[in-house]
Amino acid sequence: MSFEIEHHKWVGDHLRRRKGERLDALKRGHGYGNRLFVERVWWSLAGNFHGLHPEYEVKDWRGRSYFVDFMWIVGAIRIVFEIMDYGSHGTDRSKYRMDLNRGLFLQAQDCTVFYISLDELKENPAFILSALRNILSPYLSAGSGTKRTVERFFSKIERDLMRAAIRHNRTIRPTEAAKELELHTMTVIKYCRKLVDKGKFRAVASGVSGRITYYEYIGSILSPDLV
Repeated sequence: MSFEIEHHKWVGDHLRRRKGERLDALKRGHGYGNRLFVERVWWSLAGNFHGLHPEYEVKDWRGRSYFVDFMWIVGAIRIVFEIMDYGSHGTDRSKYRMDLNRGLFLQAQDCTVFYISLDELKENPAFILSALRNILSPYLSAGSGTKRTVERFFSKIERDLMRAAIRHNRTIRPTEAAKELELHTMTVIKYCRKLVDKGKFRAVASGVSGRITYYEYIGSILSPDLV
């Protein structure tokens, strides 16, 4: 399916399910910058809209409702994308402060927040796509399956290990990863072995003893379908 067809269907599904302020927020909020993000970045990144919610209602620290540009829900994982236009965020100190406070509060509630510059989105979307692909590849892998697949394949520690491997040229050395992630070395080894069983890591041995010295991440960071 083409982006245009899937985008129209996705927005239409959300419009039909919403009422009141939630409906109005979607009609008002899903404009130029948000559409640019899903077209130039998200569609290339994921190839679908599974779990992605436009103009998603959340509560701030005062219990007041507001709407984030996008909320991506993958199992128990919640990831927010906010498209930041300098004209509406950078010149108004009160709004700028409120936006940052809300982002900080969401992260305190175990929600990851990414701020995307609209100018960068217009001029250099390849940079945003590349950065998010590297960061989100384990989550995209989970997002391509059902909730049962997510729970079976990716615990938080496993996702952290995959992301750490991507940061370190696809390799994980248990003692180093344990320090970086603040885990016990045996815990890292345990979850690395699980990822080997799931086809995400390959154990690499050295010497005549055949002792495992490191693990290699063998999932593709270029494809959203890693499972």
